[in-house]
Amino acid sequence: MVIDSHHHFWRYLPAEFGWIDDGMAAIRRDFLPADLRREMGTAGVDAVVSVQARQSVEETRWLLDLATQNPFIAGVVGWVPLVSPSVAADLAQLAAHPKLVAIRHVLQDEPDPLFMLRDDFQAGIRALRDFNLTYDILIYHRHLPQTIELVDRHPAQPFVIDHIAKPSIKQGTIEPWARHLRELGRRPHVCCKLSGLVTEIGRPQWTVADLRPYVDVVLDAFGPERVLFGSDWPVCLVACGYARWMEIAQELIAHLSPAERAAILGENARRVYRLRDA
Repeated sequence: MVIDSHHHFWRYLPAEFGWIDDGMAAIRRDFLPADLRREMGTAGVDAVVSVQARQSVEETRWLLDLATQNPFIAGVVGWVPLVSPSVAADLAQLAAHPKLVAIRHVLQDEPDPLFMLRDDFQAGIRALRDFNLTYDILIYHRHLPQTIELVDRHPAQPFVIDHIAKPSIKQGTIEPWARHLRELGRRPHVCCKLSGLVTEIGRPQWTVADLRPYVDVVLDAFGPERVLFGSDWPVCLVACGYARWMEIAQELIAHLSPAERAAILGENARRVYRLRDA
């Protein structure tokens, strides 16, 4: 089974998606399950994990409703206010839905680069263990040193790095991202999503060869057993189509064994997110 571990749905409202700038005009519209189902059929994807795009509990409930209505949505990575004193109550209510598998906060946009190390955020991360939820880490590469400290404080909490921690692919810079990612990969409770690369390259002319050095670092750091395929659809559409990204991802891991490729393309997502319907 092929599982896309990272995509988004939204009803587009300019005020709520200010990060979609003029260079991303192609995704200034609604993206809903029927749209994704067509893409999946072309790309040979069997199931998906829907990831929050807005920081609201209301959106998380909406995603869970979509997952109930659409069996191909195997899991939801939602949002709760992790720094709230009521985080446990919020989690208890949402985690009653069997398809809530993880929580994510948009750490990359926090003005405080050490936000993830705040005491109240730490308390929120600790609360996830009571509900058997993974935590998705959305950061830029500059946040990797404090991310290492974060995961070291929670050795029993499963973590997943989104978009390979967004290295400077556009500039072709690989250090110190590679060194920090390899250090992070030494922690067995941390996995990494092979997603978001084509968006980070940020220029119209690029080749698969531009991406390969970064993918090689990810595979070296985490091994095929802790890497998850993700499309980052519809954001990926600013750089390439859904089916094309699937082709690229398969090309980038073609040198691995069949079992290793199967792990990256689905089995790891099933295990890490404990997907019941995939």
